[in-house]
Amino acid sequence: MARVLLVSSNVSRSPYPVYPIGLAMVAAGLVRAGHKVECFDFLASGESEHLLRRTIAAGAPDYVCLSIRNLDNCDAVCPEGYSNIPKRLVEVIRGATRAPVIAGGAAFSILPEELRAFLGVDYGAVGEGERLLPDLLADLEAGRPVPPLHRSRTFLAGDEIPAPLFSQELVDFYLRQSGMVSLQTKRGCAYRCAHCPCPGLDGGQVRAREPQAVVDDLEKAKTEFGADSFFFTDPIFNDPGGQYLSVAEEIVRRGLSIRWCCYMRPAGIGRTEVALLKRAGLYAVELGTDAGCDTTLQALGKGFSFADVVRAHDAFVAERLPCAHFVMFGGPGETPGTVAEGLANLDRLAHCVMFAYSGIRILPNTALHARAMSEGLIAPGAPLLEPVYYVSPLVDAAAMNHAVESAWRGRRDRIFPPDEGLKRLKLMYSFGYRGLVWNRLIRFPGNVASSTAT
Repeated sequence: MARVLLVSSNVSRSPYPVYPIGLAMVAAGLVRAGHKVECFDFLASGESEHLLRRTIAAGAPDYVCLSIRNLDNCDAVCPEGYSNIPKRLVEVIRGATRAPVIAGGAAFSILPEELRAFLGVDYGAVGEGERLLPDLLADLEAGRPVPPLHRSRTFLAGDEIPAPLFSQELVDFYLRQSGMVSLQTKRGCAYRCAHCPCPGLDGGQVRAREPQAVVDDLEKAKTEFGADSFFFTDPIFNDPGGQYLSVAEEIVRRGLSIRWCCYMRPAGIGRTEVALLKRAGLYAVELGTDAGCDTTLQALGKGFSFADVVRAHDAFVAERLPCAHFVMFGGPGETPGTVAEGLANLDRLAHCVMFAYSGIRILPNTALHARAMSEGLIAPGAPLLEPVYYVSPLVDAAAMNHAVESAWRGRRDRIFPPDEGLKRLKLMYSFGYRGLVWNRLIRFPGNVASSTAT
C-alpha cells in the first residue's frame, strides 16, 4: 500500500467552476487497489501554495499525482496560452517532497510528450487513470523498470468504471460556486468529428455504466452529500445505443427528484425522448451543433445535416427546455458563402442561446490535424502546446468575424466573441445566480422568461 496525494490543478472558472470528477474516479480506483488516497483541489484551496505544502508535509505521500484537465479556452479571437499553473505546482511539490511526481488527466493525455517535457514530471499516465495509476504504482513499488509515459493498452469496460469518491468539502465548495456536481455515465464516442480527440482518448466504442449504478451515484450524492443538481460530463449523453434513455427511465422509476444538464448531439432525438428526459430532471442542454450549414457539417465529419439540428432543436423548444448551440466558424470548407448560409440557418433557431467560436484549435491525432498539415498550415511535428488554430484558407478571418458580430449585434441570446459571453455570465454570477446561467437568457412564447431557468 502506498500513500498517494492526488492534486487537481484546474483553476478555470470559465464559464463556471467544474467539480474534478476525473480525480474522484481515479481516487476510487486507487482505493480499490488498496492505496491510501488524499485529494487536494488547488481551486477549492483558494489557489493556496501554502496549503498544498502543508498537506504534503502532513500526509508524507509516497507519490504525488497531478491531474491536468484543460489546455486553453479554445478561443482564437482572444486565445489564452497554456497555463503555467501546473508547472508552478510541480515546483511547489518538488520543494516539499522527494516523492515521484506523476502527471495525468484529459489534457495531459492529449499532449503527453510536450506536457511531460514542459512540466518536468517523473512519469505520465496516458489514458484512464483508474487502471493506469495502480499498475504504474505496482511496478514502481516492485522496482520494475517503468517508461516515462505509461499508456493504456485496453479500455475499462462499462462495469469496471468506478463510482466516484465524492468529498463533502469539495461538494460543498462546488455547490456554492457553480451550483452543480459532475457525474459520468459512459465513456467512448462512436462518432468521428474531424476536430475532436475524444475517440483517441476514450475509444471509438461507447462503454456505458449500468443505469442502476449511475442512479445509485446520484442518489448517494443527494442523500449523503446534499447534491441535487448535476452535469453529466459524457462526451455525448445521447449515445446511439439509447443507454441514456435507460438512465432517465431509472431516475423516473425511483422517483429521484434531481436536476441535471448535459452535452448532446443534435440529431436522432425527438420530442418523445426529450419529454422522458425532462421527466427525469433535465432542465437544460448544451448541443454540439458545431457548424451552420450542410457543407461545413460534412467537412467536420459530423454525420448529421442541418435539418437534423432543426428537428432536435424544435423538440427541446416544444418541451420548453432551454438549449444552447455551440458553433464554430472557419472550419474546413468554410467560405464567405457558407458563413452567410450558416448565419441565415442559425437565425431560424429561436428560443435558444448560441455561442460562436472563430477557428478551431488543432489537436494531434485528429483528422483536422492531418488536414492542416496537408494544406501546409502547420508542419509535421510542429508543437501544439501553445494554441494553433485552423481557419479555412478559403475565408478571411477578420471579414468572417465581422460578419458574425454584425449579424448578432444587440442580441443577448447570441454570443460572439466568446469572451463577451464570459463577461455576461460572470456578471450574472456576481448577482448570486448559479448553474449554467445562460438558460436565463432564453424566452419561450407566452413567458417573460424560461420557466425552467433556475
